[in-house]
Amino acid sequence: MQLEEKGVLVTGASRGLGRALARELAGRGAKVALSARGAEQLEQVAAEIRALGGVAHALPADIADKDAIYPLAGAAAALVGPIDVMIHNASALGPTPLRLLLDTDCEDLERVLETNLVGPFRLMKIVAGSMALRRTGVIVSISSDAAVTPYPRWGAYSISKAASDHLARVLAAELADFGVRIFSVDPGEMDTEMHAAALPEANRAELLDPAVVARRIADMIAGEAVWNGARVEALHFAGMP
Repeated sequence: MQLEEKGVLVTGASRGLGRALARELAGRGAKVALSARGAEQLEQVAAEIRALGGVAHALPADIADKDAIYPLAGAAAALVGPIDVMIHNASALGPTPLRLLLDTDCEDLERVLETNLVGPFRLMKIVAGSMALRRTGVIVSISSDAAVTPYPRWGAYSISKAASDHLARVLAAELADFGVRIFSVDPGEMDTEMHAAALPEANRAELLDPAVVARRIADMIAGEAVWNGARVEALHFAGMP
């Protein structure tokens, strides 16, 4: 997919990988709509992109809020045109320090699922239909190794990411004949605020720079080398240095 002039929506774009993805895609000529809960931080990212000559619009919203989804999708399309690329990056860990699964309150699990699974599903229902009608589009779900490895204390997050991966697979199968590519990406362990909250003792020098991961994901989107329904590890993406 040629990214220049394409409409892109990135959730969780105020920091970490979301911020890096927004900057990377805008740098390749895409028109980017940024969403996250923190309005001030989100606008700072949009301003950074505009200062570099890119097109970016800040749309503060909570992906877990059912009533925010239609206004978000509508505003994004109004500002950047039909959404050609949608990246589900917004994520919730649940309470930190991370808890054993049986010590996790049902309400905390519910909140994680609303952010990591249900909210993205609601947004997919709106945007993927338009993509299918136009017979073009890419949807990327940011996953985690916790989706496939049962780490103790990562229960709520792990469950949500495993379900998100399979949501992408099922939707990819259903839209396989409509020109829409859908895949999940495990970005690896990155130097982000979320990682620091989960593992405060980790050595930051050993963690990946989100900007490096963002470049790899952008190449996956642009190069069309990732087959529909795939779950890809960013560090092992074929053809990358």
